[in-house]
Amino acid sequence: MHRRWLQALAACLLAVVMLGADGAAGRFNRIGHKMVCVCGCGQILLECNHVGCPDSDRMIGELRTQMTTGMPEDGILNWFAGKYGAMVLAAPIRAGFDTVAWIAPIAVFLLATIGTGVLVRVWVRRRGGSLTAGGPAVGSAERSALRDRIRRETEF
Repeated sequence: MHRRWLQALAACLLAVVMLGADGAAGRFNRIGHKMVCVCGCGQILLECNHVGCPDSDRMIGELRTQMTTGMPEDGILNWFAGKYGAMVLAAPIRAGFDTVAWIAPIAVFLLATIGTGVLVRVWVRRRGGSLTAGGPAVGSAERSALRDRIRRETEF
């Protein structure tokens, strides 16, 4: 029993140690998939499939060069954004003013939801009651006459 626990513990420890072991190829793919080719196709840099694309080979070469300098991932992305503009990034970097691009959609959704709830509540209060199905309240005699009329009009 103890042996099984030790094996499970060793497997978990090995998995935790190996989580960050993607190497240079994994880092290259991760960074390359965070950028867009500047040829105008709108595709991810490493997936640009234009035959004879004038920009993707050059940019991939620049990415390899930047990776050999030992610069961190954010530094490489900032270098590309400085050279080609912020449009080269597939998603904005989560720092500085670019944080607004991550927060704004969530904030707009929450404000719209709250605003809709407030608007419905105002309409209900203005109407002077609660939300109920049907039209105006009808007495039992009127209801009976209405049913008879509906039956006459819908009979074959």
